[in-house]
Amino acid sequence: MFPEVTLTAPTREDIGRMAEWLDDPEVSAVWYGIGDDRKPLHTTYSPHALVDGDQEDWDHIFGDENRAIFSIYTSDGQHIGEAQLVIEWPLLEARADLLVGRKDLWHQHFGTSGLIRLLDRAFGSLGLHRVWVDVPEYNEPGMQMVQHLGFIVEGHLRKTHRKNDEWYDSSVLGLLAEEYPRRRARLMEAVTT
Repeated sequence: MFPEVTLTAPTREDIGRMAEWLDDPEVSAVWYGIGDDRKPLHTTYSPHALVDGDQEDWDHIFGDENRAIFSIYTSDGQHIGEAQLVIEWPLLEARADLLVGRKDLWHQHFGTSGLIRLLDRAFGSLGLHRVWVDVPEYNEPGMQMVQHLGFIVEGHLRKTHRKNDEWYDSSVLGLLAEEYPRRRARLMEAVTT
């Protein structure tokens, strides 16, 4: 059985926790690593900058219709990570990113549960046609998770992710709206039998 999680609008406290999690080298290493300024990298915004930002900064990030950013919470109300979609509305597609920042919950299917909830939103209320992910070669657990959910390898990108001052290849995997319900049903059936 997959653990129950919910996706909610981020709070300032959530963003503060994201900044703290990313300060942990193990967490930032599975996310986007460290930049030239030796600060953890993050996609679409900087949690470290936003913690100290004003309401205008907050509204710019979380009011952007081309981004859907969510905090991931457990059923008992613990904030454990972040999920987001970077949406290309003309193409009805989005890149999905997900991070479980709580290391004590890694490899316990919280990421899978969070991604299922994110895909439910993407293909449900948002009405997207395609969701894709970009998984660096050093993130084998991430690759296993997305393939388990039915994502198909669509391409190979050379030297797209930097980690510890070295460049790594990545794979782009996609999932279509028409494929998701069937794959989700099989996945749920497998965990209940």
